[in-house]
Amino acid sequence: MESFGSVDGPGVRYLFFLQGCRMRCRYCHNPETWEESEGEMTLTPREAYEKAARYRAYWKKKGGITVSGGEPLLQIEFVTELFRIAKEHGVHTALDTSGNPFTLKEPFLGKFRELIKVTDLFLLDLKQIDETKHKALTGAGNANILAMARYLSEHGARMWIRHVLVPGLTTDEEDLAALGAFISTLSGVDRVEVLPYHSMGIHKWEKLGIPYTLGETPAPSKEQIDRARELLRAAEYTGYQREK
Repeated sequence: MESFGSVDGPGVRYLFFLQGCRMRCRYCHNPETWEESEGEMTLTPREAYEKAARYRAYWKKKGGITVSGGEPLLQIEFVTELFRIAKEHGVHTALDTSGNPFTLKEPFLGKFRELIKVTDLFLLDLKQIDETKHKALTGAGNANILAMARYLSEHGARMWIRHVLVPGLTTDEEDLAALGAFISTLSGVDRVEVLPYHSMGIHKWEKLGIPYTLGETPAPSKEQIDRARELLRAAEYTGYQREK
């Protein structure tokens, strides 16, 4: 838990980091959240809300609660109930997800529909548009993740799209242009964020005894960041105008 988050949704946020993720992103800065059977604390949704609500005076009008991970969709029932309680109290809710568990099959889809009803904002990580490169980067495909983005668009959800910029892995301009073109087809995208790669989580990999394969990868240059923003945010404005 983090009581004063400032980058995972609008305003000041209370953040919950849930355990469990089935992707294995090569740059992950929270590898300790991968194993679904690990974790340090168990709270009911009501207890979680009450813990967060102690800080409500700091949220003012824009802030609220964000649930991240790991991958919070692996605990979709918990998140839905937490957000339901939050909405009863007029609290803004945001979900930070990579979309990996998404499927159009039941029973997941029915649960996801209920989650949408109580989620004000989805922070959706789109890590790589190319399927083959996505598998090499994360250990999983992206077809269902893109399907989730389309589903959110079709059902009136609000989104921030996030893209981690890793030199040599996610900086290819053709890929960025293709990702931008995909984003431009979506409604409900309020922001497109380029998140520069950093290696501050390496010590966690070392502590867990997991080989870190990006040790020599530098942070992206200002030119690379600016170019990525140009390619992706052009789509943001296009999508916004189309929606209006």
